[in-house]
Amino acid sequence: MNRYKTLAANTIILGLGQFGSKFLVILMMGFYQAALGSTGYGEINNIIDTATLLMTVATLSIGESIIRFGLDAAYDNKQVFSIGLRVTGVGLVACVLFVPIINILSGIFPDNNVFALLSEYAWITFLYVTTGSIKSTCALFVRSAGHVKLYAVDGILTTSLNIVFNLILLFWLKMGNVGYLLSVIFADICSIAFLSFRAKLHRFFIFKGIEKSVLKSMMSFCLPMIPTSVMWWIINSSGSFFVSGFIGFEASGIYKAAFKFPSMISIFSGIFSQAWNMSAITENNSDTVGNFYTNVFNIFQSFVYVLAAGLMLVIRIAIELFCEPEFYEAYRYTPFLILSVSFTCFSTFMGSVYVASRKSVRSMTTAGIGAAVNVILNIILIKTMGLHGAALAAFVSFLIIFIIRAIDTKRIIKMDMKLPKMLINSVLLIGMSFVIFLTENIVMYYALLAVFFMLIAALNFRSGIKAVKIIMKKEKFE
Repeated sequence: MNRYKTLAANTIILGLGQFGSKFLVILMMGFYQAALGSTGYGEINNIIDTATLLMTVATLSIGESIIRFGLDAAYDNKQVFSIGLRVTGVGLVACVLFVPIINILSGIFPDNNVFALLSEYAWITFLYVTTGSIKSTCALFVRSAGHVKLYAVDGILTTSLNIVFNLILLFWLKMGNVGYLLSVIFADICSIAFLSFRAKLHRFFIFKGIEKSVLKSMMSFCLPMIPTSVMWWIINSSGSFFVSGFIGFEASGIYKAAFKFPSMISIFSGIFSQAWNMSAITENNSDTVGNFYTNVFNIFQSFVYVLAAGLMLVIRIAIELFCEPEFYEAYRYTPFLILSVSFTCFSTFMGSVYVASRKSVRSMTTAGIGAAVNVILNIILIKTMGLHGAALAAFVSFLIIFIIRAIDTKRIIKMDMKLPKMLINSVLLIGMSFVIFLTENIVMYYALLAVFFMLIAALNFRSGIKAVKIIMKKEKFE
């Protein structure tokens, strides 16, 4: 199977497993909003965002090493899994400190509603982090070991169980935020049991004989990823925390509702990136790797732009269809978020160069610059522009990261990013954004958006045809 067909096959398999599960979450969004209300919806998202950060710290980003070294035939999978699980365990023990620390901060800042919220749910958040971290370690190892179909099936199973538990704990027992968190915890426990049984993970865990050289290599690779992941978290999540602090949990709930639909782009991109990282690592030493990156990125960026334009076209209808009435205004805040997610995709693609070449420090540096810009812009813009300010801060941050990475990665991989096409696509998306911001007449609103969408689709049509030809071997690329 050629490299393009392998990439396409892995993307399709991962997509079948993960898109269905992610789409179920979108379908359930109205249920969550009705069960929790706009304030509760803002609260639970702040808790989840905090838990996501804690997982990164607790696991020391060892998942990045599991993928990188698990795919490398030079390393023993038993060593990779055993080290990954041990590091996760040690990190979780240290993560217990979160509970007293957040309680102390809540006492020092009694008027801070975010600290008060996190203190109230500190122990269950720690339990959420524990099960989520172990589940992630097991799932990433399964994927790195080549069991892509099993990894995909687990994604569907976990999400389905999560929804079942949500229906019981939120709808029937009306347990609110606690019910939501317990639903995820129970689903993760089931996932760990399922993966352990089907992949026979016990065969890969060794109690003795850890090779110090492998441990050192894995830690050297993943440790710089911790600040990278933290910086990435700051850009993706700090906006909702600033909104909660400056405006309130109700506004934060609306902001998160606005972000859910643009995140569909990152779901598609994330599925592709999982498959792409596998190809980027295995093809890293290929003589034609520059052409490989060029061809794939050209197709990838066309896909992202068309998806972003299509989302802008239907975003108002989608929010009214899937959200509760109190969240309908969220569509007004989506344009900059859609642009933000689009450049998140491009930045992540550039980051794969760092992963494949094991230059994680550069990934950390570029993410750090974006995070600093994001925090500064959030403080300035949310106070003056409200929710629009948080969305704009995210967009500018990821745009800066992409520009820096685009320049820096040319030193590692010689690839053509088709910048003129990117510029035209971006200008057209910005044009769609202003239509959403400024157009009140509903007929004119959809007419203008439809014209912009057709222009973007026409501009990227050839790349779509080229992708099909490559996969079908009707056009040859090295």
